[in-house]
Amino acid sequence: MTTTVSYEVVDDVAAAFAAHVADTSPASIAFSGGDTARDAYTALAATSGIDWSGIDVYWGDERFVPIDDPDSNEGMTRGVLLDGVSPRAVHSMRGDADTPGEAAAAYDSLIRATGGIEFVHLGLGPDGHTCSLFPGSAALSVTDRWVTTNADDEHPHPRLTFTYPAVAASAQVVFTAAGESKRAAFDGVRRHDPSLPASRIRADRILWIVDPAAAGSWEQGAEILHD
Repeated sequence: MTTTVSYEVVDDVAAAFAAHVADTSPASIAFSGGDTARDAYTALAATSGIDWSGIDVYWGDERFVPIDDPDSNEGMTRGVLLDGVSPRAVHSMRGDADTPGEAAAAYDSLIRATGGIEFVHLGLGPDGHTCSLFPGSAALSVTDRWVTTNADDEHPHPRLTFTYPAVAASAQVVFTAAGESKRAAFDGVRRHDPSLPASRIRADRILWIVDPAAAGSWEQGAEILHD
């Protein structure tokens, strides 16, 4: 597939992300987790002009923990954003399944039925992971599922995650990365290091929103990737 990738270097990643959501008005959005995501969703909660009644909400990855657990991506997103707005629907990734496998299978069916989420928000780990696609992990090679389980020794809790095919089915992917701790990983992505899971993300359009600390010597611009 052909992927158009744009890079924006901004001082306020959270504000730029919120403005992009407002400008694009997606009908469906998959949220992420982490500190940068929390800041982005806090900014989004303060952004006017978004018709939440027309948006279906999903998540691109989740820890298999109760929603009220401090490590829950859904719990974080509800607390800083969703409890204050009224989306058309909120589709829990954790749900009420008894096992990670059951939860992944149910969400796989749900996401496939959508034909692809319009807007997927992704983060970047210092190790180059995105969603819960960790370097060297089994989920990286899954091509027959849109949602699967994953785990490794470096990240706590069993995980549910979008696979590469699920992300590739989206209309647009927006990465956010902030802070010097992300600089090495972002540099690897810009150099297309295949050992970094984030380097292998494809979709029709990908936008990276990063701050100067994460960007390092890289400047904003665009490129086209062919696979």
